[in-house]
Amino acid sequence: MCYDVKTSLEAQLKRAKRSQDLKAIEEIVEKLGPLTDLPLHHASGFSHPEVLIYTNEDPFYPMVATWGLIPHWVNSVEQQKKIWNSTLNARVETIFDKPSFRDAANEKRCIFYVDGFYEHHHFNNNTYPFFIHRKNNEPLALAALWSEWIHPEHGGIINSFSIVTTKGNGMMAKIHNNPKLKEPRMPLMLSEDLEQQWLTSSADFQKELKGLLSSNNNIALQAHTVGKLRGKSYKGNIESVTQEVVYNELEPEELDF
Repeated sequence: MCYDVKTSLEAQLKRAKRSQDLKAIEEIVEKLGPLTDLPLHHASGFSHPEVLIYTNEDPFYPMVATWGLIPHWVNSVEQQKKIWNSTLNARVETIFDKPSFRDAANEKRCIFYVDGFYEHHHFNNNTYPFFIHRKNNEPLALAALWSEWIHPEHGGIINSFSIVTTKGNGMMAKIHNNPKLKEPRMPLMLSEDLEQQWLTSSADFQKELKGLLSSNNNIALQAHTVGKLRGKSYKGNIESVTQEVVYNELEPEELDF
């Protein structure tokens, strides 16, 4: 799963900068930046942070959205609060089946850029957080779904999103070993070649998705253990939260990626 991320305004400008529209980038920084919670050295999805996403409606100019997809058919604040924490992630295998994600999978796909993400590794009845990022330190493009919801009490529009996850492989298959889950999971990470394919609307996208998932999505990752992300020893949303912390009790094979 993917419930903890690190992201910055610089990372979230990654796609906008490809268009080389300096005026647009300046506008994003000045107008949208202050509306977000960036920078997020560590953020839990359960805090529903405000960040930037790039949607299929405007691939190079982002919008502000909150993490935790609110389906357009939610008709009350009570229902919204009830569903919010269960839509932080969307399993790619079932996005066309689940009522919460079906419409978004067909019509509203987006990309969420992060500096990296955190996952917990289980060993001897304890959990150890890892920070995972690209080897070249470039931002990661995470596949996501988004929704536009009209608040029933004041009529305001709330944009929200869910990170799409897939079966963990390679290094992630070893890190994400939660015994409560049937298989390891990881966010669906898109290479630059596949980003546009994810955003492109198509009536046959469900069929196209199979090809996308089987494509050579060659993204080199690296990881290291960090301090606890829960409990009394948690440092909070500060820059040093991503610094490596060595746990001597972890056996060498647990860190052999």
